[in-house]
Amino acid sequence: MTTTEELVAQVNKILDDIGIDLGELFEDFDPVRLAHTLLRNISLLNDLQDELERRVGETAPSARFMDKKSKDPHLQWIYRKKHNRTLALERLRSAITAHKMALALLSANYTFKLGRKEIPIDAITKENIEKIKAVEKPVKLGRLEILPHLAYSGDVLRLLSRESLEVREAFKSIKGKLREKGTVRTRGMRIEVEYFENNRLKKARLDLPADADIEMELRKRFGRRFRWRVLTFVKTKGVLINNHYTVDNLALAYASLDPEGGAEKLGLDIFRYYFLTSPTERETLGIFPGIKVSVDCHYSILDLPFRGEEGFKTGQGSLYVIRKCEMEEQLIGKRKDITMIPNYLLGGVLLYGMSHYDEGKVAELLGIDEAELKEAIKKFVISGLHKVLFSENELKKFEKFMPKTDKAKKFLDLLQG
Repeated sequence: MTTTEELVAQVNKILDDIGIDLGELFEDFDPVRLAHTLLRNISLLNDLQDELERRVGETAPSARFMDKKSKDPHLQWIYRKKHNRTLALERLRSAITAHKMALALLSANYTFKLGRKEIPIDAITKENIEKIKAVEKPVKLGRLEILPHLAYSGDVLRLLSRESLEVREAFKSIKGKLREKGTVRTRGMRIEVEYFENNRLKKARLDLPADADIEMELRKRFGRRFRWRVLTFVKTKGVLINNHYTVDNLALAYASLDPEGGAEKLGLDIFRYYFLTSPTERETLGIFPGIKVSVDCHYSILDLPFRGEEGFKTGQGSLYVIRKCEMEEQLIGKRKDITMIPNYLLGGVLLYGMSHYDEGKVAELLGIDEAELKEAIKKFVISGLHKVLFSENELKKFEKFMPKTDKAKKFLDLLQG
């Protein structure tokens, strides 16, 4: 049985080899071969992680190892061993995250077929690899160009040290944006109400939206004899991606891909991610491990793709995503009326309705087909859901997609009840 130090050395050697081997694989890009190699690697790395975690546990690098006052060479040797073990475990987790992100990207952008049968990416094996073909999907999620730049060896800082000063500065900038806490947004108010019922004074507590007409709402519920006070405001905050291995890999990949415009490209990819997927899909996709399923705060990185636009306002990108996530909640139980509209086109329809963009700009921004988007908007109008989700001013944008003939208008009125 190997000692823990031998296991640590073995982990570092395997990770170094993985970094070299995958670098060569990207010179002749083949999605099937790459997927098979990533699957083989991640199986090995998961086994190593389980064994190393069993021996090392969840300990962090010791602060005493860095204490210069501790002159005892025996203590320094013990803390150095502990420090090296923990660093190896951290490196291993970062490498596993990079592999998961790469596999999720391939799965989101390619359909893998064995003959005529579509198979999941984890069904690729040594036995069937020669028979499998990868077919590009019409709608892209994430950015395949970052694949060669992820930290498959897990050693983010060593890889970064080989890059130019421009890349290192871009890495710090992107990482800083991903680690910023979202601007606090008041979602609602918790109110205490005193009211009379059957000539007895009673108390109740309830939550109302931040923009609610409090007096009107309370009058509907409690009549005219009541008084109220605000107890607390219901607020939201937190980072966009709660996984530092994901943050490190994304910052390294996008900074290496494009030091000048990497942050803007990442902001656009995250924006598309929310508009082209449903909450259920986001729970399992894995392109950005640890990312919020729904956004309820303002994040500056989501503004970057829109900064060059005329009339840009701070928070524009975040507001679009926040509203899209709120609309997804409103559509719960109503999705059966628009089952013929795929999630990626539904996102385009919602962005069209809430923004000042026309169909062409929405299609360009989300990377979807304009003709398909127009057809989806027509189907959405027929369902009548545009009247549920959008304000009177926004409904004007949908008028050109309404039926033109009297006969068609009557048929639409019958459909919508």
